[in-house]
Amino acid sequence: MHFDDYQRYDALGLADLVRQGEVHPSELLDAALARADATRSLNAIVMRLDESARQRAQAPFDTSAPFAGVPFLVKDLFQDLKGLPSSGGCRALKAVPAPEDADVVRRWREAGLVIFGKTNTPEFGAKNVTEPQAWGPARNPWDPTRTPGGSSGGSATAVAAGIVPVAGANDGGGSIRIPAAACGLFGLKAGRGRISMGPLMGEALNGAAVQGVVSHSVRDTAAMLDVLQGPEPHAPYHMPAPEVPYLQCLQRPPGRLRIGYSTVSPIGTPVDSQAIAAVADAAVLLTDLGHHVEPCDTPFNGVQLAEDFLLAWFCAQAFIVDHIQRTYGASPKDFEADTRLMAAVGRHTSALRLLQCEARWHEHNLALSAFHARYDLWLSPTLAALPPPIGSLTTPPALAWVGDVVARLGLAGWLSETPQFKQTVLNNLGWTPYTQLANLTGRPAMSVPLYRTPEGLPLGVQFVAGLNGEALLLQLAAQLEQARPWRCNPPTPRS
Repeated sequence: MHFDDYQRYDALGLADLVRQGEVHPSELLDAALARADATRSLNAIVMRLDESARQRAQAPFDTSAPFAGVPFLVKDLFQDLKGLPSSGGCRALKAVPAPEDADVVRRWREAGLVIFGKTNTPEFGAKNVTEPQAWGPARNPWDPTRTPGGSSGGSATAVAAGIVPVAGANDGGGSIRIPAAACGLFGLKAGRGRISMGPLMGEALNGAAVQGVVSHSVRDTAAMLDVLQGPEPHAPYHMPAPEVPYLQCLQRPPGRLRIGYSTVSPIGTPVDSQAIAAVADAAVLLTDLGHHVEPCDTPFNGVQLAEDFLLAWFCAQAFIVDHIQRTYGASPKDFEADTRLMAAVGRHTSALRLLQCEARWHEHNLALSAFHARYDLWLSPTLAALPPPIGSLTTPPALAWVGDVVARLGLAGWLSETPQFKQTVLNNLGWTPYTQLANLTGRPAMSVPLYRTPEGLPLGVQFVAGLNGEALLLQLAAQLEQARPWRCNPPTPRS
């Protein structure tokens, strides 16, 4: 299958070709591998599984499976393949095999997908850019000097570059929506408990992190949610199943929605004029479609939420680093300097302070619930600015050395309370201050690729729904996709 033919279809479209006997899965895989070879400079894929994928593509297929024979990539974080390393972007784990398939991986295989690689991610998914020292930076196909975002940056790069029509992703603070917005893709973060994180964990980051995909088409994401949603016997809890399958619900219009929008950064950092223009453009389109759209105040305390989000992440880094050191004998130098400092802050955070932080998560939920009593959706920029250049957010060596000294002297707890430290970490969220709300509250949210800058770069807008609002988001996304189709030929990577 020639690439020009391959990239015309979404994943469901490719599966239909297999089902009708017009193409064989091995032909689809050959097209995907050829495109992966042609776009190596983007560094989307950190592990290739060509041989096992070829065997899978040659094996008999259940053609009734929704994604029968479609090439697929999983993220190298929380999407384990039994017997293969899941590095999570960390040097210490590059040779540590996973003991079990992740639940999502098992379901993807049952759905007929042909997994041929793992995608790039920052160390433990803890950054909004994908530049791990373990693998090097992933690059944005629209402008390879810029980041594709993070932490699902490798997956977004692969989809935007045309390697696959949809790829595995996950989201603990915007990690699906940020790269989707940066790469011109559709990205849905499901609500807490909708998709299992098992079997090796009950939930990640106290339920803030969820599994999912990035895709070109709304229907691919809807069908993927049908595949992934639903209980597992080891899951700590689960959301009720939708009244009808998500793919089927796309046939229903969303009705006239009440949408409040705001563009001011919740943490007081600058917002680029193009991000504001993206929301204004979306508001006009939504109004033309018959929805009630009006400006509103930001529906949460942005600075407090950011601090509560970051403190939980710091404690999670401490847990992860300590576990890897105990279990695999890793040394501090096996982790990046930023990870070491985050872990040091988490290690010196008292249990009382962490519990106070987590208690405030519910306060943020109450604030968002009050907003949703008036509006169906909150609309905002997904990104406050265009994706930054590769390396622009890297901690300078001198500052990294200071962080290590602070950690060794046991001063990380004190450091985290200083205004300078708090401002520094808030500034790191400066281009992505809108996405953490949905994670802390457990609510579904999506980034929709409606806007292009005058230079032709994509910039998504975000919608946040209330409890159990995935179907509503998908219905609106399908309406927007029909009104303004966004899929185009993948950009040609520049070396």
